[in-house]
Amino acid sequence: MRGKSIRIIGIDPGLRRTGWGVIESDGVRLGYVASGRIASDREDELAYRLREIFEGLSGVIASFCPQEAAVEETFVNENARATLKLGQARGMALLAPALKGLRVAEYPPNLVKKSVTGTGHGDKRQIQAMVGFLLPKAKFESADEADALAIAICHANHRTSPQALASQAAMQWGG
Repeated sequence: MRGKSIRIIGIDPGLRRTGWGVIESDGVRLGYVASGRIASDREDELAYRLREIFEGLSGVIASFCPQEAAVEETFVNENARATLKLGQARGMALLAPALKGLRVAEYPPNLVKKSVTGTGHGDKRQIQAMVGFLLPKAKFESADEADALAIAICHANHRTSPQALASQAAMQWGG
């Protein structure tokens, strides 16, 4: 990419599978860098699964050197236990980039969907199709990767918005 571009990692946290996607944006154009997912072993105890997520994301950040990170906010479902576990996985997704000194923004799922599909209620197939359209060189093999790329795209589009700046300020000041 020409001009001053920024490298962004999008993270779709999950205890079983955490998707990640790295893009570059110069404010006008988007470019695909890489994507993948980190899977934890269901048989392991929770602490070791969380460590797998943290170490996996730390390795990705070290390999691709993003300058900013975006993480999807947790949606609350009816199963409180599942929501709590997702929140713990999300904590690892916030901690890994924060420890590397990256600016970290958080976005609700509906804003991510709206940023990519034009509607806040797009389904997984629509998200994958639009990510493929917006990033024609993207090679993703799972919905987790496509979602992570969508989160990165959302951040590229909203990174200077008051919401994103407030989220980053709150993270910096421990709020």
